Amino acid sequence: MTNIFQSLLLVIAGATQKELARQVKYLKVENQILRSKLPKRITVTMAERNRLIKFAAKLGGKVLRQLTTIVAPSTILGWIRAENKQKPKKRKRGRLNTPEQIRELILLMAKENEWGYTRIMGELKKLGIKPPSRNTVKKILKAAGFEPGPRRGEGTWDEFLKQHAVSLWQCDFFSKRILTLKGIREVFVLAFLHVETRRVILSPATFHPNEAWVEEQSKSFVKLARGQGLRVRTLQRDLDSKFTVTFDAQLKRNRVKIKKGAYRAPNTNAFVERFVQSIQQECLDRFVIFGETHMDHVCEEYLEHYHTERPHQGEGIANELLNRTKKRGRPKKQPALDVSLPLNEVQCSQRLGGLLKHYFRKAA
Repeated sequence: MTNIFQSLLLVIAGATQKELARQVKYLKVENQILRSKLPKRITVTMAERNRLIKFAAKLGGKVLRQLTTIVAPSTILGWIRAENKQKPKKRKRGRLNTPEQIRELILLMAKENEWGYTRIMGELKKLGIKPPSRNTVKKILKAAGFEPGPRRGEGTWDEFLKQHAVSLWQCDFFSKRILTLKGIREVFVLAFLHVETRRVILSPATFHPNEAWVEEQSKSFVKLARGQGLRVRTLQRDLDSKFTVTFDAQLKRNRVKIKKGAYRAPNTNAFVERFVQSIQQECLDRFVIFGETHMDHVCEEYLEHYHTERPHQGEGIANELLNRTKKRGRPKKQPALDVSLPLNEVQCSQRLGGLLKHYFRKAA
């Protein structure tokens, strides 16, 4: 029997299309003759039915109506329809592809700014868009030739500071060499940062951060902080000689405890150091400053951007804007984020000649 089937397959394999049609016609006639010798009704097992469905499903209804003899054509077509309904649809594996509009927006932000992937995710979240995962954003940036940005970790000293963050402030000086009528001179600004909310208070710029000036700034700082509803119990500072005895004394009169950092230990003052790095890299290093008034204007513009337009990656802030967080630093509940947003609905405002950018949804 096996040899007969092998011979038949060889004949079919070597046949031309015309010859194959003649052979099929002969087999059909032979099948009809054999069918006429059998009982009027033939029952098939489930296994036989499945075999018929397997081969019949590929032929189509028109061909089946001409070929089928063992059962009625309508019967086998019904079996095929029932089989297709029972088969579950195959689900695509893996995550959904990032919408093209989101990909374009990520690359636009990377092209126009020197932001890392975490900052870009914060900008998307600010727009009301549910950002892709961190790895997805990094892959999009790398594929386009952009550096995704350094990883930032937290140390044990940070964990210690968080326990006291609700009433803890840090302060530090930063400076810049600016142009004046007397030539190039160095101007100083004193920054105070509230550790829990990351809110910052800046002093006016000065060429002479002497004893009287720092005492006046300590007094002004406490008044401004408490006016914003922020508690001031402890102020952490480094060992800079510009922090004089009168500076500490003025704070103590306002019931503020002074904590001095260790020698050559910048991590103990890490939060305000990070702010100083941000304002210098994102703003001051890009400008030629002309005089104290110009310096104050640039710092005020950056501070407004920092508080109201810039997403923050700090613990408990979760890439939100500072003006969207509660007093104790936890983000307010936000509405569900969209997975995509057409580019024509995204607008961009700029400060300082386009250096500081803020993306937002176009008003309805």
